[in-house]
This record gives sequence, C-alpha cells and structure tokens, in this order.
Amino acid sequence: MVQRLSADVVVIGGGSTGVGVVRDAAMRGYRAVLVERDDLACGTTGRFHGLLHSGGRYVVSDPQSATECAEENAILRRIQPGAIEDTGGFFVTLPGDDPAFADEFLAGAARTGVPAQEIGVAEALRREPRVNPGIQRAVEVHDGSVDGWALVWGAARSAQEYGAQILTYHRVTEIVRDGDHVAAVRCRDVRHGEDVEIACNFVLNCAGPWAGQVSAMAGCEPVAVVAGRGIMIAMNHRIVNTVVNRLVYPTDGDILVPAHTVSIIGTTDVKVNDPDDTRVPAEEVQQMLDAGEHMIPGFRTHRMLRAWAGSRPLIKDPRVSADDTRHMSRGMSIVDHSQHDGLRGLLTIGGGKLTTYRLMAEHIVDAMCEQLGDERPCRTADEAVPEPHARLHKVTDRLKAREESRTDTRALCECELVSEDDFRREIEAHPEASLDDVRRQLRIGMGPCQGGFCSLRAAGVACASGKVDAEKGTKLLTDFIASRWKGVQPILAGDQVRQAALDEWISQGTLDVEHVPASTQGGVR
Repeated sequence: MVQRLSADVVVIGGGSTGVGVVRDAAMRGYRAVLVERDDLACGTTGRFHGLLHSGGRYVVSDPQSATECAEENAILRRIQPGAIEDTGGFFVTLPGDDPAFADEFLAGAARTGVPAQEIGVAEALRREPRVNPGIQRAVEVHDGSVDGWALVWGAARSAQEYGAQILTYHRVTEIVRDGDHVAAVRCRDVRHGEDVEIACNFVLNCAGPWAGQVSAMAGCEPVAVVAGRGIMIAMNHRIVNTVVNRLVYPTDGDILVPAHTVSIIGTTDVKVNDPDDTRVPAEEVQQMLDAGEHMIPGFRTHRMLRAWAGSRPLIKDPRVSADDTRHMSRGMSIVDHSQHDGLRGLLTIGGGKLTTYRLMAEHIVDAMCEQLGDERPCRTADEAVPEPHARLHKVTDRLKAREESRTDTRALCECELVSEDDFRREIEAHPEASLDDVRRQLRIGMGPCQGGFCSLRAAGVACASGKVDAEKGTKLLTDFIASRWKGVQPILAGDQVRQAALDEWISQGTLDVEHVPASTQGGVR
C-alpha cells in the first residue's frame, strides 16, 4: 500500500536550511512538503558548537561569508530572538600569536561591514577573567549563542501555520522523473513501514553533506559536496559568558561558546568520505584540550561532559586541495540541474552556515521562482517566527520557573531543570517521540549524568501515562542510554569516569537492562 500525496514543491532535508526553505516556500503560497530521514535538526544543524556568527571569523579568510553572517545575524536577532542568547564575542591575541593580525582583522571587518571594535586588554580580562592573562589585543564583535533545535522547530511551526507539511522519519528512496522533468519523490515512512509518493513539480535538495546522495537518486551526477567533519566538546559549566575566539586565521580549536549551562569548544576540520562518519578520535580530543588550555589556563581541570562530531556541507573549491576542508569557502552555492544534468525542477544548495540559513532559503526559493517564471517576493526577513513558549535559553530562566512550581511538580531532570509536567506535555503532543526526540525539545539528559538518572524517570513516566507499554518503554530507555554513551565514551576521564560507572551500576546492576527480552534491546551498549 502506497500513500499518495501531492505538492508544488518537496524539500529534502530537515536541517536549518531545509526548514528555512519550506517556511519560505509556504509563505510565498506554494504547497510545500518537507521530508527528513530522522527528526528535525539531527544532522549538521544539531551537531555544531552553537555559535551565532558575527562574521568576524571570516573577515580575512572569506569576506563574502563575513558580510552574509553579519547581515543575517542582525535579522535572526529580530525574527527569532527566543533561540538566541546575546553573549557578545571577543577575538583575542594569545601568547605566541601575531599581534599584527589584529590590524588585518579590523581592516577586513571594515571592508565587509562586520561590526568590530578594539577594546583594552584590561577591559576584556575584567569581563572574562578566566581568559589567558597574557593576551595582547582584544576585539569585540556581535557573536551570540544560538539553540539550533529551538531555531529549527520555531521555523517549522511557522511553516506549518502557512500550510506546509513536515514529514520526519521519512527516508527518500527515489526522485521520479518524467522525461526531463521531476515528477515525484518516493520515500519510506520508517516508523510505520509505509511507502509514500509525493507528486510534485519541483524538488529542492537541502540535504547538506548528503546532497550528493540525493541528487544521484534523480539519476544526476552526484553534487560535489565535500563533508568536513569537526568535533566539539561540551564542558561542565559556563567557563566563559562571552564567546571567545582566537584572533588568528581560522584554525582548529579556536572558539569557545557559552551555550545554556555549558561551554563548547570547537572545532577540528577533517575531510571524510561519508557524512555519517561522526567518529571522535582521541587525538582530536587532546587537540581541543590543548587549544582550550592555551585560551583558558586550567581548562583541562574542568570536567568534560560530552563530545560529538558533525559534517559541514562544503562545496568543492577548485582554489584549494580537495582534502583541505579548513580553507574551503563557507559561502553558499546553488546547483541548477537543468543546466548540469538536463533535469528541470531540481535545485541543490550547499555551503553556508546556520547563521545564514534564512538567506540560503531565500536564494534557492528565488531560483525556483525564476525557473518557474513565477515571481513571488520573499518575506522571511520581515516576519518574526512565532514563539509559542517563554524563552528558556538561560539556566536562570528555568531556575526561576522551577522555584515557582517546585511544590506542584517534581523535577524529572535536575541538571536542566525539566519538570515532569514539561515532559508529560511533550509526549502528549508527540506520542511517537523517542526520548532523544524529547531531549532535543527539552534538553533532558544533557547535564552531567547524561541521562543516567532522568532517563529512568522519563521512561517510567511515559509508561505510567499510558502512551507506551512496558516493552516500548524499555526500548525507549535502552536506545537513549546507547545514544548518550556514544558521546561520553570518547572523553572518559576524571569525574566523568565516576559518573559513567554510577550510571552503569544503575542500568546494569539494578535494572539489568542487557537482559531484557531480545525484542526490546534496541542497541544497548
């Protein structure tokens, strides 16, 4: 049995770009459907360091990207303020760095329109006293911290309000052609085991580093997207409250971002053949710790919570080596398959940054309108994304809410101050959600225990709610434990070893989760 749908345009890929595109298309009056193989923001968007770029990072290395970031930074602060924390940012010259680079940086900022001003070293250290006291120069920029999941889900809800359909857990299997034109997209609903065919006139390929795989499904040459894997590490608390960047040409481990209750250091940049290759090599972990120690003396004494890797969707750049992902442009690029492959109705977009997701969407939808001969103006820069709930970006916000409700509902996750009522509301709204899906909405399991305590409570509440039976509840739990372990294993040291041992004693010693019936194991470590 095949479920049949129809749309004007199908958007493939549920990261920030894809969701931005489906929102833009829906706002222009097109019947739009987005398909994503996992949950929203599970790929590159959900696996980055949380930086809202000021553009400063690229003023010397990639001027066009710098300008785009600066302009979109201001737009996102206006249309999606609830997903952003205005931390501000510093670029600092560390001991051993060339102080003269600051002059080149400031000149580049002036040319590209990136707001930047040099401040005194004493002022920078007063505001961020943990920064290396040997810094020689400091430049202030408009960096910020952004919650990628809040950003994406806000835009998705807005798209749905304009009539768009969002189909998560739908894996594309084929792009159907009718001669030289796109006719439909076929996909597999992996949760329900059903095939879905969506008749359409246009497909917008927003699959990021997987874009080459998607274009090949249409019988086209795979788009030359180079996956640049980078690792990041979340530290136990906010070591800094301002984004701190190293004032050098972009290199590895040169950014420290305060995000929610933690600080995130990143990142490396290594070419990989498979964008699903999200290994976290031990030598790269040590590289990040060395870089953090140089930036923040004593950095290594802080507890590491979790490490992860994501793949950047870089368009192959003929100016640099095919393996040199660090120096490939971060600018966006659109491939028109009517010109490259003789197939009308298919466009692919790559490159860009999360900060420029709205602009990328505007460009590719503009290109679609041009190919269709149907001029419809973009309005996404002017219309704010509705925020259905209060901002929860700062830990102090949740602490205040928790103080007000502490006698009415218990805390399910003490680390992130998630209440049982919050959790119940989420599973009521999304009864098929996994605990990992709920984590992306509420941040449950993202604190020091990495779900060691709250996952057990959450699975119990899910069962007690009547939404899941005992077998499914066990699978929710074991899948979540396995998922959390992937990010803990590469950085086991110090307190995190003791935490992992405690979590192991609870899950194995008390609950004996490895010996549940075979049908419910679901990937237990």
